[in-house]
Amino acid sequence: MTATQSNSLKNLAKKFLTKHQIELLRDLYFGFLYPKDLREIAVKYGSDKWNRHWYAQHYQTHFSPLREKSLHLLEIGIGGYKNPKGGGSSLRMWRAYFPKAMIYGIDIFDKKIHEETRIKTFQGSQIDESFLEKLVEEMEYVDIIVDDGSHVNEHVIKSFEILFPILSDGGIYVVEDTQTSYWPKFGGSTDEINSPETIMGFFKKLADGLNYQEFSPQDHVPNYFEKNIVSIHFYHNMIFIYKGQNDPSSNFDEENLQVLRG
Repeated sequence: MTATQSNSLKNLAKKFLTKHQIELLRDLYFGFLYPKDLREIAVKYGSDKWNRHWYAQHYQTHFSPLREKSLHLLEIGIGGYKNPKGGGSSLRMWRAYFPKAMIYGIDIFDKKIHEETRIKTFQGSQIDESFLEKLVEEMEYVDIIVDDGSHVNEHVIKSFEILFPILSDGGIYVVEDTQTSYWPKFGGSTDEINSPETIMGFFKKLADGLNYQEFSPQDHVPNYFEKNIVSIHFYHNMIFIYKGQNDPSSNFDEENLQVLRG
């Protein structure tokens, strides 16, 4: 199909169909052509999660089992900065990939122009606890959270501390662009890479918490994250954190102690 033919079809659709009908046809079209490949959907909607960043392949791995579920997905950061018409590509990408999901986005700038069927936006800060709690209350529940916001280390950590406890059990929390963990401009550091004040340092410490049952002394009192994170997956510039009940018993006993002592 030529560009002229494509534009003619678009103009015809606008003349005879409602905005809602056009959106449904567009999602059906992409869903038919690319039923499983999030990378192709990302390209079609102009999301930088593929070709600029290489995140779509990892999202495909983690999200494909959830695709047909009725989910609530929240993305922090809609894009486009101050331009009200800018951004929104990832929200539409998620809507096409999850045909039964409701997609929510937050941004410090007004992005209501991007609201469509199954897409709703909110204006506010990702570190405003009251705003975030009211938002999730309005959503009723949230199954997936994607942090593609400011990428400031302090903001990323604060958002996680607020939102992860509100995330549904069995939910997934994703942090993008973790390279800022090493960039001083964003509060990162290459000298103190294990500092809990950096993104990577914070989440690397949480990875130890997966094994809190093995800590010594045995009277260690686990915190919320230790008890409710069941896995953490690190990739280049992104992290996936799974929520669940992390309560298996330790396999440490006197017999194992004797084996360790030789």
